[in-house]
This record gives sequence, structure tokens and C-alpha cells, in this order.
Amino acid sequence: MTNIQFYGATWCPDCQRAKAFLQKNKIDFNFIDVDADIKAAKLVETINKGKRIIPTIILNQQTYTNPDNQKLASVLGVNPQGRIKLFGADWCPDCRRAKTYLQNNHLNFQFIDIDKQSEASSFVEKINKGKRIIPTILIDEKPFTNPDNAQLKKLLNLDETREQELYDTIIIGAGAAGLTTAIYAQRDKKRTLILEKSIIGGNAAITKKIENYPGFTIVSGPDLMNKMAEQAQIYGAKIETGVIVKAIEKTSELFIVKANMGDYLAKSIVIATGSTYRTLNIPGEKEMIGAGIHFCATCDGAFYRDREVLVIGGGNSALEESIFLAGFCKKVSIIHRNEQFSASKTYVDKLKDIQNIEILMNKNIKAFLSDENSLFKGVQLEDNLTKQVSEVYATGSFIFVGLTPNTAFLKDIVNLTPDGHILTDGYAETSVKGIFAAGDCRQGAIAQVAAATGEGVMASYGVKAFLSH
Repeated sequence: MTNIQFYGATWCPDCQRAKAFLQKNKIDFNFIDVDADIKAAKLVETINKGKRIIPTIILNQQTYTNPDNQKLASVLGVNPQGRIKLFGADWCPDCRRAKTYLQNNHLNFQFIDIDKQSEASSFVEKINKGKRIIPTILIDEKPFTNPDNAQLKKLLNLDETREQELYDTIIIGAGAAGLTTAIYAQRDKKRTLILEKSIIGGNAAITKKIENYPGFTIVSGPDLMNKMAEQAQIYGAKIETGVIVKAIEKTSELFIVKANMGDYLAKSIVIATGSTYRTLNIPGEKEMIGAGIHFCATCDGAFYRDREVLVIGGGNSALEESIFLAGFCKKVSIIHRNEQFSASKTYVDKLKDIQNIEILMNKNIKAFLSDENSLFKGVQLEDNLTKQVSEVYATGSFIFVGLTPNTAFLKDIVNLTPDGHILTDGYAETSVKGIFAAGDCRQGAIAQVAAATGEGVMASYGVKAFLSH
């Protein structure tokens, strides 16, 4: 995949040095001698504004003029632990998480954007047996599909020993509720740590446009969440991503948060883990998740540019994401099981002016269909009135049929409702003194960013009162 054009000359000391570095690290390159190739010499002069500077190296359409070995190591992902190549995209949340982890551990990696390099997407699909899964990370050419931070730590033999700190509060989840809790806790001078398993911002960070946040007619979800995170960190909160919390243990005085990256100590806990999209649990779904079945248009929609896709659901999320997909997909078909949408009238009205959206109402999806390569090709529908069965074909599908709270790890820790929501009192405190909950994971919460910020404020006041006793 690495396409390196090396313009230089045999007599050039820096060319010899750069060639030796590439050869030592077993990196293939195409050497073009500017003394023997007039066109190559002119190209070098054009690149360097009339100056014939060598070596001039072109790597995946990026030009580097006489890069030193440190720069070569940086752009090519060369490290003592091995060479790292990360295939991903700027819009991919897990790619950002992996990149941040590697950067925080001062590791070089070569980032290969599948949107900008035509061969990269096919390469990723080949590695993952037809599935477009990113990030796909190569360590010394051995591929790993979307490894979490704990896997990367093990694969790269990283020693992240750290002195165990005691925090006034640990917030589990870096969505709007968790970030707001941190902002208020830090303003009260409480030592605060946020643990996030994936990306900062939660579901809001993968929402292209938010149109109901006070003060903004339209605001980008990622931009809003980044500003919240920046504010929390300016006030002194720490944020660690890629941390998967497995359990919480209570001692006589403290809480121990047990996670994939180690244990953490705190005087209080705020659960702000949010929720994830529900599945349909029908034939073909489990096998094709990531191979045509998705739950986030902002994350995976770009794979289907100029193609036909299906959106399953009838709420605000389904219609919002359909409108987003219609901006670059050839056709979007919305399939809903009821006669009317449950989404707000604002979203329903917008559909009327979008020519490439088709609406299929009162239809139940019986199965997902696959082709001979086990990749998604469409769905089998049953009309609720006539019971007639039909098939609808497309290249991808997006499911938006509700949310499930991310609380499985709390089953034996705090009281939950039958569907997994956390039970709290009027001040967001759970059945365990010192553990609070805020946001979508809490019973009675309204799944809106504005509501989540209010819950974060409420949780911070609960923490403040608890710590003052």
C-alpha cells in the first residue's frame, strides 16, 4: 500500500542516509535518479519552487523535502515496537480514539485515509473478508481489526504504569451529561476524572446537526461536544478514552473502578454511560453488522456515496439520519413498521422536499438478505395489512429503532429497571450512596443533549452534597 517515490542522486549524502533508513526498516520505495531523468529533475524543481533539493520524497501524494530520519519515522510509522499503519478516515470515531491513544503514548504511525486513497478501501475490505471495518491497524504488516486500547497496549508491549490517584469523583462516560458534570465538579474544585470507552461526546458526537440545543439554530454535534470537553479540561478535569469499565467495588470509604486499563480510586462515582442503538434480532442481522448493516450514518454513511441505502425506523434519529444520507446517497428508502412516523413534525415536513427519499410505511422487516459473498443486499418485508411478502434491494442499511442503556456492568451494583435503566432519587443518586447517574442511562431521562446537560448539573450537585458530609 505504501507508494514512495524517492527523487535523489547516487552522490547525495542525504539521499544515501534516507535510503539506508528505508532499507533498514524494510520499506519499499521507487528511486528516481534526477541526474538521469530530466523530467524528474524538473518535477523536483517545480515542487521546491525552482530549487533542486534532494532527496524529495512523495508518499501517498504528500511531499517531503529532505526529511530527516525522525520525520521519516513519523510519517511511515516506524517505532522500536514495530511499524504501525492505521487505515481509517477522519469521520470515524474509533479511528480518532486509536490515533489519540497512539499519540498519547508517543508512537509514530502512518495514517492512510481510505477516502483519499482509492486502493486503501479495497485493501481494508480484503483484510476483513468483504467488510468495511475501520480502523484496521497493521503492526509490522500483521492486521488487527479495530483493536481497543487494551489490545493496542498488549500488542505494542506498552508499559503504562502510573501512580494511582484518588479522585473526588470519577465520571464514567464522556457524553453531554458526563462532560457537564465534570465542568461543574471542577468549578467546585473537585478532582475529577472522566473515563470513556469510545469517543468524547457519545451519541451527540456522531450527530451531524443538532437543531434543538438552546442558543443555536443549528450546531454541529462534534463541535459542541469538543467545546464541552475543552471547557472541562481547561477547568482541570482529566479525560481518558478507550477505557472499558467492567465493575465498581465499594470499600468502607472509597470506590474502586475496575477497567481494562487498570483500577481507579474515587470518593464518588457518576454513571453517564448513555445508550446504544437497538438491534432488530432477525435472521441475517448479526452476521452482516459491519458488512452492510450499520447504526450510525455519520460514522459509516460515507461508504455509500452515490449508492442506494435503507433506513429502518420512524423516530427523530431515523429521519434525521435519512436526511443526512440523502445529501450524498443516490437513494434513501425509509422503512417503518407503523402507519405514521413518531418523529417530530419538523423532520416529517422536511422529507417532502427531498426527491431521493422513498417512504415505505406499515412494513415489518422479516430478514436481512445477503449475496453469495455473505454481504448485505437487501431486506425481506411483510406488509402489515395485506401480509404480502416482498424484497427491497440496496447496498447498505442503517437501523434506528430505539436505544438500550449501557448499564450491563452495573447489574449487581445498583438497582436497575427491567430494561436496564438506572433507578435514582430526586438528586440523581442511585441505590448506593455515593454513586450517581445522569443522562440516557437513567430512568426517566429525556434523550436530548439539552436535557443531558441539565442532568449533569444535577449529578454534580449530588456529588458536592455527598462529599461535604
